[in-house]
This record gives sequence, C-alpha cells and structure tokens, in this order.
Amino acid sequence: MKIILTGSLGHIGKPLTAALVQKGHAVTVISSRPEKQKEIEALGATADIGTINDVDFLTATFAGADAVYCMIPPGNFADPNFDLMAECSKLANNYKQAILQAGVKRVVHLSSIGAHTDKGNGMLRFHHLVENVLRELPAGVAITHLRPVGFYYNLFSFIPAIKTQGAIVSNYGDITEPWVSPIDIAAVAADEIVKPFEGRTIRYIASDELSCNEVAGVLGAAIGKPDLKWLTIPDEQLLNGLLAAGMNPDIAKGLVEMNAGRRNTLYEDYNRNKPTPGKVKLTDFAKEFAVVYNQK
Repeated sequence: MKIILTGSLGHIGKPLTAALVQKGHAVTVISSRPEKQKEIEALGATADIGTINDVDFLTATFAGADAVYCMIPPGNFADPNFDLMAECSKLANNYKQAILQAGVKRVVHLSSIGAHTDKGNGMLRFHHLVENVLRELPAGVAITHLRPVGFYYNLFSFIPAIKTQGAIVSNYGDITEPWVSPIDIAAVAADEIVKPFEGRTIRYIASDELSCNEVAGVLGAAIGKPDLKWLTIPDEQLLNGLLAAGMNPDIAKGLVEMNAGRRNTLYEDYNRNKPTPGKVKLTDFAKEFAVVYNQK
C-alpha cells in the first residue's frame, strides 16, 4: 500500500513509520522540518517536506495514496494570541479539502478521549470539532477515528511539583483512569491503516488503568520516593498557577476544565467502549520517567 503519514517522526510517528515500512508498505512521511529528511529516509520511508497549512502541498502528497494518517500538531500554548479552536478548524478543513481533491478513500485520524462531546472536556473539545469536520467527507471515504486516552509522557509535567512540593499536584484525584503509551497507539494505528474498511468507526486506545495514588506509588518507587502522594487542589488554584507560569489564558482554562472533566464526563464513552489494554504498562514508562526526573 501507498501510505501517507502526517506528524513527522514524533512520539507516535516514528514507531508507526517503522512498523509500516517493516510490513513492506510504501510510506511517505510529511514533515515541516528539512533536517528530518535523513532520519525519515533511514527508516526506509520517503520524506515530503512541507506544511499542512498548505492545501496544495497536502493534495499533491495525498495523490495516489491508498490511505492517509491525519493528526493535528500541538500549538504554542505559551503564545497569548494562539487560538486553539480556530487553528484546529483551519487544519481540519485543510485535510478535508486535500482528501477530497486527491481522491483518498481511507483515512485514519488521530483524535482523543473526550472527542465524543463538546461539553465538559475543556481543551479536548477541538478533537470533537475535527472529527465533525472530517465526517463531512463523502460516505465513500472510510474513516477511523483513534481515541487514545492520556499519554504517559504527560506525567512529565508533574516533575516540577514533585521537586518543589514533594507531591503530584492537580485539580483531580481519587479516581481510576486509563493511560496510554505512544508505542501502543502506533501499533493500533498501523493495524487500522492497512486493514480493509468501509464506513466510519471509532477505536479507543489504552495501555494501563490505575488510581491516581497508584500512579504516584509507581512513579515514586522509580525515583526513590516511595511515599510520593497525589494531592488534589481546587480548580482556581491550578488555574492561577498556570497563568502565573505564562500559559495562554484560554489554554489554561481549557486544561483546568479538562482535568475537572476527568471527575465526571470525560471517560463516559470510553467506559462504554473499553479497548483491550496495550502492552506498555506504567511500570515500563516509570523507568523513562526516572531518567527524565534525575536529569532535571
């Protein structure tokens, strides 16, 4: 198959590229960074350097593809003028237009937990928006929306609080929630991209499921702090801390709302459609966490 991947060689893109090339597919990886070309080619893929802001570039790259993998890259959350919803709407429509013009018939879209609703999910609401834009494509375009849960590497954001306050600190706790490794996401994406499919479907992806205190216990053991605890603070306190750190105000509010949603609505559709857990467990990630923790 001729497969086009967006997202360059990120946390998911690199193992996804390697998996598809290993299966004998002709893989083209889109990257906006020319310096990535050699690394992409070293994996056995073709590099196409350009930006997903350019519909003509996307259309030309998608032409003749049997399948495309679409994802929305992260924005600059420190930029006070960054409009997350407007940017994601623009990129989603770029994908839709390029898919139409190139005649692509198979799309795998990296979405997220929380995309099932436009309420109570905070900053994750943009995934709901993007899914709806792609659903406007003709019925002849088969689409799989992948909805991974929270990434393990998001736990790195707790390192400053662990070092300064001796605890993991957030505005939610006392819940059991799923986490996922990009490696497991890549494995599912590789499976979905190559299998014959018609219509529209959703697939959730998770690797492990633990309570907040269990997460603290696993990470604490890895960094030599076996008594590490998960502390819950009020929404307003977290928001003020994020704003003081220079985060875009809309993004900060969206992050607080997203975390608050973990206490009620965020996982409701996931819980109705739980996936088989992936291979990479939190204890595996904890080794990586310890390395990063000790480097800071």
